[in-house]
Amino acid sequence: MASDSSFDIVSKLDRQEVDNALNQAAKEISQRYDFRGVGASITWSGDDAIVMVANSAERVLAVLDVFQTKLVKRGVSLKAIDTGDDEPKPSGKEYRLAASLKEGLSQENAKKITKLIRDEGPKGVKTQITGDEVRASSKSRDDLQEVIALLKGADDIDAALQFVNYR
Repeated sequence: MASDSSFDIVSKLDRQEVDNALNQAAKEISQRYDFRGVGASITWSGDDAIVMVANSAERVLAVLDVFQTKLVKRGVSLKAIDTGDDEPKPSGKEYRLAASLKEGLSQENAKKITKLIRDEGPKGVKTQITGDEVRASSKSRDDLQEVIALLKGADDIDAALQFVNYR
């Protein structure tokens, strides 16, 4: 009897890459001509929050755009950063936008993933939710490859997915 093959679907974040992207964005903001004199900055706020500040809402969104560009270049999914409604809030004479880092699959996203695999995936694939990850197992490795392709193409899952422990 052949044993089942399996892999785990997780949502992890490489904090060092996020830190490097933030440092690169801060350096670019300090050097770019269009950010001179607008008080633009991007900094950590605690362990898993980032604050972007400037003197106008448009400049804060430009800072966010620079940061997102650096994240993409470093291979970090933009789904791992939650900026709320992307609307900078006035705070005194400046505008602020707070972004938080999302790590781990929420119960809601885990249920979406299992439902998607059950409805659209191959029939022999079984899923199991354990904590903040989902394990998919099947007798056929080809079925598991199909599941990975299916999840990579899914738009309604609001999490940066990685596939680990493939055996």
